[in-house]
Amino acid sequence: MTFDSLREQLLSAAEELGGGPAALPEILAGIVDDVGHALAEPLEIFPVCHHSPASALAMLRRLRDKQPKVVYLELCEDLGPLLTELRNCRLPVALQAFASQLDGFPKESAPLSVIAPITEASAEYQAISYALDTPGVELVLVDRSTDHVFQWQPDLEAHDGTGEPEEDLHGDAVGVEIGDLRPRFAELEEHLLHHGRVRHWSEWWDQYVEQPLAGADHETYRQVMTMVGSLFRRLAPHDTKRYASDEDRERYMWTRIREHLAATGTDPADCLYICGAFHAASRVPEAGSAPGTPDFTITPRTGTTWLYGLIPSSHSAIEAQFGLAPGSVSIAASTWQKQLTKRRLTPFRLDGQKGGKKKATKALPLPVATGEPVTDHLTGYLAGPPALDGLDEEELRGWCVDIVRLARRNGYLASTADAIAVFETSILLAGMRGRARPTPYDFQDAAVTCIEKDSVPGRRDVRRLCEILLGGDRIGQVGYDALPPLARDVYDRLEPLGLNLEQRSIQRALLDLAAHPELAPCSQLLWMLRYLLPDQAVRPIMGSRKLGEKHIQESWDLDLGRHQRTVIELGYEGVTVEQVLEQRLRRDAWDPKATAATALKAVESSLLFLESPRLTDELGARAVELLAAERTVDGAPDVLRRIRRLLGHYRATTPVLPSWCERFVTGGYAHYCTLLPTAFVEEETGVRQVGAMLGFLFSMESLALSLGCDRTQLELAVRQSHPETPAKLALLWAARNQLGDLSLAELRALVDDLLGNPLVVPAFPQYVSGFVQALEPVPRLAPFVVETLSKAFGRLPDPVLLPWLPTLITTLKQQAAELVPVLTREAGRTFPGTLAGIDGWTPPWLARRAPVAATVARGPAAGPVGAFLAAHPASADAVAGLLGCPGEWVAATAVPESGFSGPLPLLMGFPETAAAVASLVGTGTAP
Repeated sequence: MTFDSLREQLLSAAEELGGGPAALPEILAGIVDDVGHALAEPLEIFPVCHHSPASALAMLRRLRDKQPKVVYLELCEDLGPLLTELRNCRLPVALQAFASQLDGFPKESAPLSVIAPITEASAEYQAISYALDTPGVELVLVDRSTDHVFQWQPDLEAHDGTGEPEEDLHGDAVGVEIGDLRPRFAELEEHLLHHGRVRHWSEWWDQYVEQPLAGADHETYRQVMTMVGSLFRRLAPHDTKRYASDEDRERYMWTRIREHLAATGTDPADCLYICGAFHAASRVPEAGSAPGTPDFTITPRTGTTWLYGLIPSSHSAIEAQFGLAPGSVSIAASTWQKQLTKRRLTPFRLDGQKGGKKKATKALPLPVATGEPVTDHLTGYLAGPPALDGLDEEELRGWCVDIVRLARRNGYLASTADAIAVFETSILLAGMRGRARPTPYDFQDAAVTCIEKDSVPGRRDVRRLCEILLGGDRIGQVGYDALPPLARDVYDRLEPLGLNLEQRSIQRALLDLAAHPELAPCSQLLWMLRYLLPDQAVRPIMGSRKLGEKHIQESWDLDLGRHQRTVIELGYEGVTVEQVLEQRLRRDAWDPKATAATALKAVESSLLFLESPRLTDELGARAVELLAAERTVDGAPDVLRRIRRLLGHYRATTPVLPSWCERFVTGGYAHYCTLLPTAFVEEETGVRQVGAMLGFLFSMESLALSLGCDRTQLELAVRQSHPETPAKLALLWAARNQLGDLSLAELRALVDDLLGNPLVVPAFPQYVSGFVQALEPVPRLAPFVVETLSKAFGRLPDPVLLPWLPTLITTLKQQAAELVPVLTREAGRTFPGTLAGIDGWTPPWLARRAPVAATVARGPAAGPVGAFLAAHPASADAVAGLLGCPGEWVAATAVPESGFSGPLPLLMGFPETAAAVASLVGTGTAP
């Protein structure tokens, strides 16, 4: 076969373009040579474009005519065992290889994932269906393995899989696309879009390649696709890593093909090699099926263990991952069905395939003999005008009527006049763009212009409505038999709920655990899935899972149908949900960035979801190690909150504390005592963190002392602390008050001095913030904090008070939300509860008690109580000092028959207290 005539025409055209680039003749001649080289290969090369109806139609016709015995397919060779599972799925789905435990790749890049989406309107699916359902036909995948995909990936860290967009079923997986056919540099693509009068690449491809090739014969299709692939290949930058990777892929595939031909002895004439048009025009030395062609050295795979499975895919996910225009895959699916009906073709479909019509068993006709040489079809194709379909008024009219109906359902004020306007505008736009027939893209533009107008009344705009009308975002589903064991186990264990979990809608599950205790395992599984899956997949409406709680009724919203991929990927991590959860907890606790708070969270999750004392003890021991290794106190608030909750749980459910809890308390006591002086003076350490440290030391003090800790260590740490900021200074005063080094009267005097110092008044709000944070370590200071806040509101000048109030509110909300109820309750006890009571109300800290007589009449008032207090004067003085009512000791002769000497005004002012103390110590009656 010769293309001399075509070569001469292209070179003549290049000479006429005298102002063009000097390399133009070489490029045009090279394209012709590439086509001739590809067609001269004994092993027939079939170039395709991914998700192209034209490629699928040409593949369908060629498979029926040639009926090859071996089909070589450009797809990762280790994905082959998954292909038979496509029978149990509803397309589109994606083949996936997944690895979370890496050996030979950077650990920080885990997990790694490779997917290959499959749609019915694709040439590869037609080849897969033909090969798997036709006896005697072998399907061989020849592309690099998934391990080599990442070995050759220059920017591996970019595909770390750390985030999954809500609407993208593929997430951050690396996509393997059969037939990647798109210009490799922006200038060429921009040039094609500008001169083609289209907006994006998908529209250009549909207009200038897809539609003209839909009805082309096999040789014309093959030559045109090879020419397009050669054009993009020769114009692509050759000095990029991507181009080098493409050439290595071609060497890899041809090496695998020759290995199979040599091993089986198959005649290349009975084979078909399906690859992207870009690779069909390959000129690497290793390309070709001849036995003497040099082989490519294939490096061994790494030690990474890859897991394989099927995940649901969708048209929008394919478009997002491969940079296609929104709606293009749906339009391709609609075009595929239309062409099948128009040309009366029956596609290949796997036996038992879900989502399709039942396939009638029918033998293929005898293959068509193709012994004559292939002739030049390019010259006539390029020279003649494109054979475009005329206007299909019935189809366009149906689109216009349906889009108006759909728009009205979505809140648009559309009418019949709008349908007529969309019809005429579609024809007008097609004419302006040089098209005899309006395309779906013309129709979309016309509908947006005529219907959407100024605003979008609902959730969907008109462009999205057009995509729904022209095919919608079809979402695939993996059948039960193709699911991994964990996913099947989840469906089986949730079967008592009586719900169709494969349904793609939110379903409400009501669990009455009191009336139906057999549903308790379902509740336990749902809580574990809640921990492992995204919030939208499993969401509790009523009920919670916390330490010490037990609910008798629960309500759930389940959306596992639309989050099937996440359930499937759990199956890559283990066989059961419990195993995966245990692995996740261990991974979190032993992560290099894990903290003591992280380990305590894992301990709590272990208690809530897993009945495994061994695992809980291991996680607790890890928390002790992490706390001792921490050099900052950033996580102190979280540590305090979690260890308090865990200690409360163990005290309520077990006779003794676990050994790790005791070691955590003693270690934490010594750890925070050591860091306390530094934390007080460091600017990086906030007031919240210091307050949490003091909260840990004071709330755990009794337990720590009983376990052998020394209180002197805490006293020395407080004495060595010398903060400079007002908030931390207030915290230090609160700590000294708790240790007995600073009385409440002295603390009140310090606050009054601050308010009386005009130089300190502007900074007083910071002192107040420190006292509020002090409620964590010293909760009994709540009345004093309410008193301090009241004094601040009453005495601070407006220029100081008003700017501080928003800061106070935001600080309380963000850092001390749990302390607000304490302040609120104390304020409720302090201030009058009615508006009328405010007029005669006097703050307790301003009230003055009436003086009590220094002497009283004799009688049975003192008795044994007086003798008891006289024997212990130091205790009486201490109690009087704490209450802020110091008394004076009087001589015994002042009350000659009472036998009493002591703080008489205090005792006589509070007779009920004296009686209660006397009753408790058993010394007689009160005075």
